[in-house]
Amino acid sequence: MIRFSIGLLFFLCMSSTLKSQDLSLYQKKYFVSGNDTLPYRLLLPANYDASKTYPLVFFMHGAGERGSDNEKQLVHGGKLFLDDGNRKNYPAIVVFPQCPLNGFWGNIAFKMKDGKRNIDFLVDSPATKAMRLAQGLLYDLLRSYPVRKKQVYVGGLSMGGMGTFELVYRNPSIFAAAIAICGGSNPAAAKKMSKTSWWIFHGAKDNVVPPALSEQMNEALLSAGAKVKFTVYPEAEHNSWDSAFAEPGLLQWLFAQHK
Repeated sequence: MIRFSIGLLFFLCMSSTLKSQDLSLYQKKYFVSGNDTLPYRLLLPANYDASKTYPLVFFMHGAGERGSDNEKQLVHGGKLFLDDGNRKNYPAIVVFPQCPLNGFWGNIAFKMKDGKRNIDFLVDSPATKAMRLAQGLLYDLLRSYPVRKKQVYVGGLSMGGMGTFELVYRNPSIFAAAIAICGGSNPAAAKKMSKTSWWIFHGAKDNVVPPALSEQMNEALLSAGAKVKFTVYPEAEHNSWDSAFAEPGLLQWLFAQHK
């Protein structure tokens, strides 16, 4: 009997864990604009009630998750919002769009200087096709779902961290808060991002996206009057998102921000 009870308890615990990590709970959706299509995954709150309003979280993945399978974009961050405790404490509409394979969220240029790759952020240039689609999806979500307009959030990592800065820059009045992980932007654009509260993360040993890019944005946003939290992980490399997602106060901070 004891052996059976232990086995049953283990099964129930495993079932609960698997349920909380079931990525299929994110509905597969597609945003169509003209001849272009942007795949995205949509997670509605548990016990979703269309008569109520909810915060919206818009999350932008990195370059490694680009494609059209409508699955890879959930690799980093997808499970965070599936956690049973997080779904209970922070009910929200969560969306993960997927950038096309050869696309890029932000309008940037890579240049070699002194044997090193430099990144130029072309914020005054037209938006990329991926960014135009992301913006179109964002506006469509705001029209189609009961979104609490004072609690619209965006986050992203690496390429998506850069996209996060640019999406806020191009839509300065929409987002209450933004999370930018190992990304970067043009400090000259900080003033247009200053109405949004920020939490910026980077790994000190990142050899893919220089930590200086986040440091510059932290300083520029503070100078522009924005509210900014800046966290550097001394031993982290490019995958600083692992540490950021493990921050115990991450979602508490995010959902406390209002326009």
